[in-house]
Amino acid sequence: MRILWIVPYLPWPTTSGGKTRQYHLLRTLSERGHRITLLVQSKTLADDAVHAALEPLLERLIVVPRRPLKHPLTLLGGVFAPWPLLTTVNGLSAPLQTRFTQLLNEHWDVIQVEHSYSLQPFLRTLQQRQREFVLTEHNLESSLGGATYDRFPKWAGPFVQYDQWRCRQWERKAFDGAAHVIAVTEADAQAMRPLSSTPVSVVVNGVDSRAFAEVSADAQSQRLLFVGNYEYAPNLDAVQWLAEEIFPRVWLQCPNARLAVAGYGLPEHWRTRWPDERIEWLGFVPDLCALQRRCAGFVAALRHGGGSKLKVLEAMAAGLPLVSTAQGVSGLAVQPQAHYLAGESTEALADAIVRLLDEPSLARQLADAARDYARQYHDWAVAGNELEHIYRTLLTAKEPQPCA
Repeated sequence: MRILWIVPYLPWPTTSGGKTRQYHLLRTLSERGHRITLLVQSKTLADDAVHAALEPLLERLIVVPRRPLKHPLTLLGGVFAPWPLLTTVNGLSAPLQTRFTQLLNEHWDVIQVEHSYSLQPFLRTLQQRQREFVLTEHNLESSLGGATYDRFPKWAGPFVQYDQWRCRQWERKAFDGAAHVIAVTEADAQAMRPLSSTPVSVVVNGVDSRAFAEVSADAQSQRLLFVGNYEYAPNLDAVQWLAEEIFPRVWLQCPNARLAVAGYGLPEHWRTRWPDERIEWLGFVPDLCALQRRCAGFVAALRHGGGSKLKVLEAMAAGLPLVSTAQGVSGLAVQPQAHYLAGESTEALADAIVRLLDEPSLARQLADAARDYARQYHDWAVAGNELEHIYRTLLTAKEPQPCA
């Protein structure tokens, strides 16, 4: 198939869950012979490393620069436009719209748009040309208000309510415009279906099982790992919870326990805010497997968010025993005590971490079960099969039907 794939960020380097999903789905579809043109609006330039990573997977890589976040058009649109703030940040781009309109003069079997918040420059043209498209929604954005807006000052409350209303309106319009909507978990799909008559299916988040097959935990290290993209508010909240409340309780029972905090966009001031030497501030780590081998487990202390967490799937595939909230394993068919140790409160998570460190045989049992689950149900090959099925169903529906 010829696929036009549209995404509002470069999927390399894989510094977030969304980028990781994009890269591996592109890789999987490319390996199966599909011909993909990737249209990206990006706030960063595509350097040599980006071209080297992406171009072998693609027929064409087209990158349109995104205007600065504090550009006057963005600020005015954020207040007065009918679209929510995140859509305004990623929309109102004449160069992107012009390039997209040119691409529509070509034949495409599938037009794939990632995120409703990136759709604004394309929707009217798609409707005018009567071109079908598939929309993937990684999270139900209107349900993320608690995670996104809780860092706004209290005086901005009326604007927050207004923006949430805009978000709900835009979601419905985006879903109605699509031929098919893709969610990443069944829970998200169930929340999306009442919003529109457009069919909603699930394409799971995945993991490259081959890449993590030779990794195993180091039970002697006493080190718990957390990985996140710190441009995403739920990850900021998780680190604050771990550093200020959870690990101080862990250290009362396991004074040698360590917390390793890795991932893109790690704020520098955290090193002085929480100076305990038992917290390792690592930032972005290019070789995640090497770090996982030095850890006794993974802790997903997440209170907000949506979808399923690629960092959790990667930890499971690497054989790291897991301590998690329900939010940390959302969208995954895993069970407490069978695949991971559960906790919702500070006390319960701290106790679960201590138990994981004190009971290595239990930790190994949980890790083995979680690894088997990730391999069987969340390898990227599974996600690729689900996505191809949706594409082929849409193409079959467009084929002329034989006369009776």
